[in-house]
Parts: sequence; C-alpha cells; structure tokens
Amino acid sequence: MPMHFIFSDEAVLLFDFWRVHSPTGMALSVLVVLLLAVLYEGIKVGKAKLLHKTLESLPTTTSQQLILEPDQDSTGSRSTSDNRTRLRWFLCYFGQSLVHVIQVVIGYFVMLAVMSYNTWIFLGVVLGSAVGYYLAYPLLHMT
Repeated sequence: MPMHFIFSDEAVLLFDFWRVHSPTGMALSVLVVLLLAVLYEGIKVGKAKLLHKTLESLPTTTSQQLILEPDQDSTGSRSTSDNRTRLRWFLCYFGQSLVHVIQVVIGYFVMLAVMSYNTWIFLGVVLGSAVGYYLAYPLLHMT
C-alpha cells in the first residue's frame, strides 16, 4: 500500500469487501464517501440545534442549575415538575450522547477512507465536507 496520494481506480476502502476495481466502482465509492461527509456535517449541525432547543425548552433557572450544579442534591423534597424536568434533561442528554457517538463513528469512517491514500476518495471527502457545510450551516440560524 502506497504511503502517498495516488490517482487510481483500484482501492480497498474501510472493509475488505469494499474493493474497487473499475472507474465505475471508484465513482460510486467517491459518491458514497461524499455523502458520508455531507451526513457528518449535517449531524454536527443537528447536534448543535438539539442542544440549543433543549436549553431553550427548560426553564431558565432550571437549565442554569442543571448545567452549573449537576451533582448537588437538595435535601428538601422535589416537586413532580422538577422530577419531570430532570427526566427530560436526562433523556435529551442521552439522545445527544447517541448522536455524538454516531457522529464520531461516521467521522472515523471518513478519516479511514481518506487513509486509503486515493486522491479521488480524498477529493470526494473534501467536496462532501464543503457541500455539507454549505447546506447545513444556514439551518443553524433558522428557528
């Protein structure tokens, strides 16, 4: 395996069964990697919007208290609304953790695809990141 970028229509990407032996196969592989890079950018924006909506939906004092003092426990009895708020916060935090794991896995797949040192795959990742950024980041400012 060469340790420098090469233009070739043959490569093994991510898994042993993903062997590319033709220009058509390489074009399809570049398209798949491009879509993975677009998905990565979309998930990154989605995760930021999820956090923003979570913090927006909680009462101001509760959201600040949960962020600044997550380990402190009051000795008095909690109301049911406080318990529901904490459960909702936990579920949102758990969901955001799952989205983060998915983002990391896709990011590593894209990185490993680039490490095939195939220039076409590399260009597909760069173009996919640019397209993903172009499509996803305006969604951050929409409410």
